[in-house]
Amino acid sequence: MKYLLDTNIFIESKNRYYGFDIAPGFWEWLNRAMTNGDINSIKNVYDELMNGNDKNLLTWIDSRKGFFLDIDENTLKYVKDLSTWAGDQHYKQHAINTFRQSADLFLVAYAKAHGFVVVTLEKPEPNRKRRIKIPEACQHLKVKYCNTFDMMRSLKAKLIL
Repeated sequence: MKYLLDTNIFIESKNRYYGFDIAPGFWEWLNRAMTNGDINSIKNVYDELMNGNDKNLLTWIDSRKGFFLDIDENTLKYVKDLSTWAGDQHYKQHAINTFRQSADLFLVAYAKAHGFVVVTLEKPEPNRKRRIKIPEACQHLKVKYCNTFDMMRSLKAKLIL
C-alpha cells in the first residue's frame, strides 16, 4: 500500500510522540519510507506546512519538497465530485467553503485518483455541521484511511535504539 499524509501527521508527530529532539528515528524512518515511495503527500499539504512557524519542521519539510505531489487532471474530477458532495450535505456554508479551499479536499481526491490510503489523525464526526472531516470525505469516495500507528505497523516500521 502507498500512503498519502495529511498536514496533521507532520505537525502532531513533531509536537507529541516524535519530537525531533526525542525521536529522530521516526523522522529517519519517515524519510526512508518517502524515499522508497511508500509515503507521499501533496503540494497543498506542503503549502499548509510552509505557512507554519516551527523552524525545525519547516526545514525538514522544505528539504523534502520533491515528495509532495502535484495535483493532476485525474485528481480534478474527484475534486469536483467532493466539492459537489460537500455542498449537498448538512454542513454549514462556512464549513463547505473552508473544505473547498483546504488541502483536505485535494488530499482525498488525489488518494482516490491514484490508489493511496490517506493517513490522518482526524476521526469521523458525521453529525458535525461546522467542519467537514477527512474520514467523511474518504467514506464518500470509498478511499481507505488510517492513523499514523496503523500506517507504521503496515509498513513494519521499527524505531529501535
